[in-house]
Amino acid sequence: MRDKQSADDLSVRELKQLLYRKQRAERRHRLQRLKAAGRVVEVAGLPAPNPKPPPFERPNAIPTGAMRHYTLELNGDGPDEPDAALEHSRRPAIQWRWILNKGLLLVEVVAIVGLATVLLGLWDTQQELNQELAQVQRAEGQSLALPTATATPVIDLVVLPSGHRYIEGRPPEPVEAGNIPAHLLPAVNAYVPPPIPTPGPEQARLVEIPAIGVYSPIVQGDDWEQLKKGVGQHVGSALPGQNGNVVLSAHNDVFGEIFRHLEKLAVGDEIIVSTDRHAYTYVVRDIDVVEPTDVQVMAPTDYPSATLISCYPYRINTHRIVVFADLADETTR
Repeated sequence: MRDKQSADDLSVRELKQLLYRKQRAERRHRLQRLKAAGRVVEVAGLPAPNPKPPPFERPNAIPTGAMRHYTLELNGDGPDEPDAALEHSRRPAIQWRWILNKGLLLVEVVAIVGLATVLLGLWDTQQELNQELAQVQRAEGQSLALPTATATPVIDLVVLPSGHRYIEGRPPEPVEAGNIPAHLLPAVNAYVPPPIPTPGPEQARLVEIPAIGVYSPIVQGDDWEQLKKGVGQHVGSALPGQNGNVVLSAHNDVFGEIFRHLEKLAVGDEIIVSTDRHAYTYVVRDIDVVEPTDVQVMAPTDYPSATLISCYPYRINTHRIVVFADLADETTR
């Protein structure tokens, strides 16, 4: 046969064809062996290798099937490249990627540890500063002779004004000793009324209560002497029409009995307090009977209000009757 001829007897073209056939046969044998071992995957849609050799007039052309196999081999996926060689070619890239990931992880760990160290240092510094400041404050507090703090009362009275003792056939007495607790008597006897304020156009001048027929002048101060002249306004209480409590007191059984019938007032009745310029109308909101020591009824308010106080019951005077009223409107005189 021609295949058995000596290589010296063949032409160059015949040698190339013979070499191609041998390479093809060897490649088929290798593919069959790898396919039997399960290491070859056929790709759907690719044409099968051309079993016929290329024509002699195109000796330099590479068949389509051969191109497919050559392409697979160049990409490292063909049957002619062993798995060990493929793994060996990939190993340097994997090693460098592993080294890079480990390096990034190390940088993150170092950054976190550094941040934690900084925060811990700041916290420790703040604690030291607080301790030093506390020590300095304690030392200064021990070196200073600080005065003892005393509470400032909102109301400077311990007993409501207008109190007295009525005895038939005798002049009234300003101190009702039988109705004041013994521990409060020193404070009552030591109480000094505040000075009378300078007269002004906005001070209360007149009080009218139509429901019980009251029409009386108002004087500043509610001590014993001032209440002899009429209705007394507690010094320091609010001016009429302004935010605060206008506190007015009068006797019920002496010096004109001005507030004799306060208990006859009802919710909704009017109390008119006038100044040199305006007349302010207050409307009764509530009426109550309290102990003489319930001075909280005189406390200031954050809205315009008025409080009327007198002894109760009539000629017994063991308690106080208190009328609470709120500002309704205002008219110019």
